[in-house]
Amino acid sequence: MSVPFKVAVAGLGTVGSGTVKLLQANADLIERRAGRPVVITALADRHRRNYDFSIDGYQWFDDGVAMAEQTDADVIVELIGGSEGVAKRVCEGALGRGRHVVTANKALIAHHGSALAATAESTGAILAYEAAVAGGIPIIKSLKEGLVANAHNRVYGILNGTCNYILSAMRTTGREFDDVLAEAQALGYAEADPSFDVDGVDTAHKLAILATVAFGCTLEFGSVHMEGIRHVSSADISFAEELGFRIKLLGIAALTDGGVERRVHPCMVPADAPIAHVEGVFNAVVTHGDFVDTVVQEGRGAGERPTASAVVGDIVDIARGQRSATFGVPAGELESLPAAPMSAHRGAYYVRLMVLDEPGVFADVATIFRDNRISMESVLQRARAPGEPVPVVMTTHETEEAAMLRSLDAITALGTCVEPPRMIRIEPF
Repeated sequence: MSVPFKVAVAGLGTVGSGTVKLLQANADLIERRAGRPVVITALADRHRRNYDFSIDGYQWFDDGVAMAEQTDADVIVELIGGSEGVAKRVCEGALGRGRHVVTANKALIAHHGSALAATAESTGAILAYEAAVAGGIPIIKSLKEGLVANAHNRVYGILNGTCNYILSAMRTTGREFDDVLAEAQALGYAEADPSFDVDGVDTAHKLAILATVAFGCTLEFGSVHMEGIRHVSSADISFAEELGFRIKLLGIAALTDGGVERRVHPCMVPADAPIAHVEGVFNAVVTHGDFVDTVVQEGRGAGERPTASAVVGDIVDIARGQRSATFGVPAGELESLPAAPMSAHRGAYYVRLMVLDEPGVFADVATIFRDNRISMESVLQRARAPGEPVPVVMTTHETEEAAMLRSLDAITALGTCVEPPRMIRIEPF
């Protein structure tokens, strides 16, 4: 009989519970596919409570760090979360002892992945993190295995289901951000403190990881330009529809002449682009390889079952004896590429102004754009109310971000501009 592959799970929240339930429910299937039994031997959670799965027969720990030190498991599964504290110590301790680690912790990988990968390499352990990016979508495996022969120059996607749900609901109902956010919190799609999601931090963690795997460059979370969706209004979404776009929060990484672009922000994408039709809590990732061209993957990006699926996929790979460098190449061989400054980004832009309907206002705006060498593509103005604020919407041809920001500062200083201009980048997918 084959020697069982022993699994210890630290953290029994949503994903940890799902992982245990999946290993229990599909034990026979997993054994056939792994070529050996994959069995849980130890669990760790801060507060032992009533679970909707059996914990009988497993060694129990209240402390994940102690479990990583004492258990004889072949792989430690870290599902505690957070970039510091217990989660980090669990992974460092396990890898330092030559124990394999599987994690869904994108913050930990984004901030400390390079050091953890180096430790894993030095001790012969494996660090796997498929579940850290896009939930059930096997994008890390795709880049490291199926697409490994391709040189990639761009990867982008919808990487946060909470934001995608909010923007989708705003579009279909016409409601404002705060109202839909409250609904998302009531449904469990958003946390009580939604900042990591709606301010783009969660997407930025995932994008930093994707860029490293896709391009073989050093892991640099601090180089990610980050904007969230709090400023997106129902008016912007309505104007986007009229102009033939939809608004999505995207993470975009690209190789440019100026270095690596890593940016997270709301984008207007053409309504006929595949990613424009990814709705609700779903995620999608698009990669561009030199031989395979464009590959689109869509699926559930979070939740108990999809994320557990990704976790167990990593466990089975390790049980089979499959091995690859943490980021596709050894940590010491990751290329140090310059970060392209956001000010040098070139693209088209959507701008919405609220200005007083007075003679000469539009001429002032046009003069500012002309002085900054920005060419307007279209202008929308829906109503006249002499002396009252009215919306004016413009789209531009491709220009440099620095020029656009200078223009918006000058427009803001006009006495006729009654609120800060709203700018959304247009992506020509």
